[in-house]
Amino acid sequence: MLIGTILSQNTSAVNSSRAFQSLKAAFPKWQALAGARAAAIASTIRSAGLSRTKAPRIRAIVQHLLRERGKADLEFLDRMPQRKALDYLTSLPGVGQKTSSCVLLFAFDKPLLPVDTHVHRLSKRLGLVHERAAPEQTQQALEKIVPPRRRHSLHINLIAHGRAVCRPSPRCDQCALLALCPYGKAHVKGRRKSA
Repeated sequence: MLIGTILSQNTSAVNSSRAFQSLKAAFPKWQALAGARAAAIASTIRSAGLSRTKAPRIRAIVQHLLRERGKADLEFLDRMPQRKALDYLTSLPGVGQKTSSCVLLFAFDKPLLPVDTHVHRLSKRLGLVHERAAPEQTQQALEKIVPPRRRHSLHINLIAHGRAVCRPSPRCDQCALLALCPYGKAHVKGRRKSA
């Protein structure tokens, strides 16, 4: 899950999935990946983009886990308190808050609400956070107002809505949330005035 999430950064699901499959075909055992050259890993994951940045991070994470724990496995995080698990993951090379939250939400069902581009954009447009809020601030704000049992489904639904309707160039006229959205109301009103 962690490696897949890293590969998914700044690319599409199709590209990151292709890169992950290529990585596992080239390095079926994590130990082989730990001993590989970064350039070899980068050429394997090229379809995910930013491969020269992602490859050394992935290798460093696997090396760290093998050195520290004797195996490239994160199952021990399931027994850790959520805050401690987040701190552990963010201590790994190139792993930030969003990646850590995704791993804990999807792999361990921890009630976090990761903030990707879509969640961040929607939160600002809906007025849930200030338009200059950083993603970490958005995550904190959402986790204060969204009950833990709703975070997983809200995360998934916000991403789907952000991809289909509330895009960078939004389709406000097709939005089911228009009545609740200050940005959408202003956007639609502005278009009507210019017409």
